[in-house]
Amino acid sequence: MNLYRMLQARAAAGRPVTVGLIGAGKFGSMFLAAARRSTGLHIAGIADLALPRARAALARIGWPEAAYAAPDLDAAHRGGATLLTENAMALIADPRIEVIVECTGHPAAGIHHALAAIAHGKHVVMVNVEADVLAGPLLAARAEAAGTVYSMAYGDQPALVCEIVDTLRAEGFRVVAAGKGTKYLPHYHASTPATVWGHYGLSEEQARVGGMNPQMFNSFLDGTKSGIEMAAIANATGLAPPEDGLAFPPCGTQDLPRVFAGATGRVEVISSLERDGRPVAGDLRWGVYAVFEGETDYIRRCFAEYGVATDPSGRYAALWRPYHFIGLELGISVASAALRREPTGRSEAWRGDVAATAKRDLVPGEVLDGEGGGMVWGKCIPAERSLAVGALPIGLAHGVPLTRPVRAGGFVTYADVALDEASEAVRIRRAMEQAARPARAAE
Repeated sequence: MNLYRMLQARAAAGRPVTVGLIGAGKFGSMFLAAARRSTGLHIAGIADLALPRARAALARIGWPEAAYAAPDLDAAHRGGATLLTENAMALIADPRIEVIVECTGHPAAGIHHALAAIAHGKHVVMVNVEADVLAGPLLAARAEAAGTVYSMAYGDQPALVCEIVDTLRAEGFRVVAAGKGTKYLPHYHASTPATVWGHYGLSEEQARVGGMNPQMFNSFLDGTKSGIEMAAIANATGLAPPEDGLAFPPCGTQDLPRVFAGATGRVEVISSLERDGRPVAGDLRWGVYAVFEGETDYIRRCFAEYGVATDPSGRYAALWRPYHFIGLELGISVASAALRREPTGRSEAWRGDVAATAKRDLVPGEVLDGEGGGMVWGKCIPAERSLAVGALPIGLAHGVPLTRPVRAGGFVTYADVALDEASEAVRIRRAMEQAARPARAAE
């Protein structure tokens, strides 16, 4: 409740929270649009590998050129302007920058930047959910050991779900299910970048003019992004992924208590479409929810007295938020990390994973094209199952050659691919898996 007051105090003292942003794409641009209007925040530097694209993004969101004309970090800190650079490591190494916002969307890059930031004593706000699901519990543990904060990104759906779950639990309620809404039909799992625009009702020309990336949009449509976000929530809250993946039940807000009555603590994504394609009444396509239980007669009577919508038994109720503001809300994570030293959600333990699953029959010699591509989609499953079958995580399924055939619908496993075991992302992921084995053996 006091973040704004704390930011005001930092501004009044001439010590705004200093931020280095890595990746000026859509999410990063939304954050920058809000950050420029936020009291007590200073974006000291923006790192992006494509500076012309970054400049175009800054112009599009209304930043004047003078605002990002700092010639170096010294000038940025002295004058309050922003350095635009290709060198992310320079931002990470600068001792005057307090918070690194990792916004690249590239799993290996996210892990590399997070490890370096933690080593330099920086707080990390991990917008890059792909990296978080690949190795977030290990990164969070390293940050804690170093005395820094590793945080999910407020404004993105996983952090908002974590907030609702935490609030309900702090109030004494048992949360039985939580997640988000999306547009889903079963055949979307087979969608490819070549077919994606038809599902969105767009022509290829409309998408091109709009600057839309077909592989990125396809990762939302084919279920991969949903799987990634639910695995992140599972790792942060202890809620469990379904054994064989998300079910995507059609459900509107009024039906949440009924659909999840009797659930025992799971993550799930609800669909804004009935299975025949009709819109769901009261859909939650852009929002998040949690379903909780009134465990006593008195609490259930209070639900009735105060107009709380419940299932027919009166035992289960729901809280939801109809939409999220994405990067426009990210400053909450930055301020919370720097001023409260508290994350807005973080991976506490490895409970959920996202397994690369074949969209079609795959043959040896093909090279996987990763998240949102035409070959695999990411299915959210329990980490124990992923370990047991040796599933290849979706975050490592890009640019990797197949050595064995995989049938459509099957998991791609480590044994099916030629993986570069020396790469940093693979080594960190393997370390997290190895740490999980003794813990599970002891249970």
